[in-house]
Amino acid sequence: MSDRLIFHVDVNSAFVSWSAVEMLKNGGPDLREVPSIVGGDPKSRRGIVAAKSIPAKKYGIVTGEPVSAALRKCPNLVIAGSNFKWYVKCSRAFKAICQEYTPCMQSFSIDEVFLDMSGMHLIYPDPIATAHEIKDRIYKELGFTVNVGIGPNKLCAKMASDFEKPNKVHTLFLDEIPKKMWPLPVGELFSCGKSTTARLKSLNIKTIGELAATPVNQLALVLGERAAVHFHNYANGYDDSPVVDEPEDAKGYSAETTVEDDLVDLESINRLLLAQADVVAARMRADNGKCRCVGVTFRNLDFVNKSHQTKLSDATDVTEVIYQTAKRLMRESWQGEPLRLIGLSVTDIDRDGFEQMSLFADENKEKRKALDGALDSIRGKFGNASVQRASTIDTSKNINRRHKAEMEDNREK
Repeated sequence: MSDRLIFHVDVNSAFVSWSAVEMLKNGGPDLREVPSIVGGDPKSRRGIVAAKSIPAKKYGIVTGEPVSAALRKCPNLVIAGSNFKWYVKCSRAFKAICQEYTPCMQSFSIDEVFLDMSGMHLIYPDPIATAHEIKDRIYKELGFTVNVGIGPNKLCAKMASDFEKPNKVHTLFLDEIPKKMWPLPVGELFSCGKSTTARLKSLNIKTIGELAATPVNQLALVLGERAAVHFHNYANGYDDSPVVDEPEDAKGYSAETTVEDDLVDLESINRLLLAQADVVAARMRADNGKCRCVGVTFRNLDFVNKSHQTKLSDATDVTEVIYQTAKRLMRESWQGEPLRLIGLSVTDIDRDGFEQMSLFADENKEKRKALDGALDSIRGKFGNASVQRASTIDTSKNINRRHKAEMEDNREK
């Protein structure tokens, strides 16, 4: 494991950067240089903040808040609508450059990749110089910046890339952890959310270093045994998860959402599942795919993941069919414990265009397909926030969160 060398490449303020590149081509402002956001409707100034520029962050604007609230903080805020097709194009372009440097690349989200550079020293003897080369090529050829983190595993590489931004290269090797990582607030440890941070603070653990020094059995008192081991390992820089390279064609599509407040009722869970079904089905339809398998995943407060999936009798790309299947799976598998994460996936993708014909026409199915097509058309023209199902409006801010959001594009893996 000591010979592993991992890069984490992360686009700086991805949606803002990509929108900026697009707008600059049309003579617009550079969104990265001014207080700006992506999301909502630029004309009505409604909707949710999906991404923000670094200058906007200085006004206290946060992802997921209403655009109206952001405007109160910064009346001169520039608002740009989202363009998912353009984001996918930018994502593919920067990943294509990254792929040139190693045969093993894992897409972590639409704007992040892990590169396994282990054993590549004969071709690239200076890892830091290579990271700068990747970073500079992306900026020169595509017009947007990235951060590159270098470490002995995925965790360290990921943490390193989150250091000072933008357009930087950082390292985090094991001997650098005490100086570079341990002084950081515990909430900055990768995967340590608000709930876990609050529990750790109940033990007077405020920094990553204090977490690393706390015995696992003491952590287990507030986190549970499994989560205690997980966070203790991470705080000490231990991570043996592999960089998983997958074929270009998507094996499936998924969306996951981590919520700030516990989910304790099916109504709230179902609203989230419907929003996720909208996202994954639209992405699948854009690739002319249909799924034969639907699955749900959920995580409880003890950091235990559970999943349940089922095969469909016929391949489908209809949002309503996927949603109803996910509802049933959740109803069958959830025992009522509070949840902090919900995920929906569609797999076993069929791209040959074949559809089993029925002797009896299903008018409702055709109406649902027509509705999906109309929604796809509107979103493709005016952005994903331009139209939402009424029952999912309250949950849209969660779907738009970075890494777990609508833009998470597992098709890139």
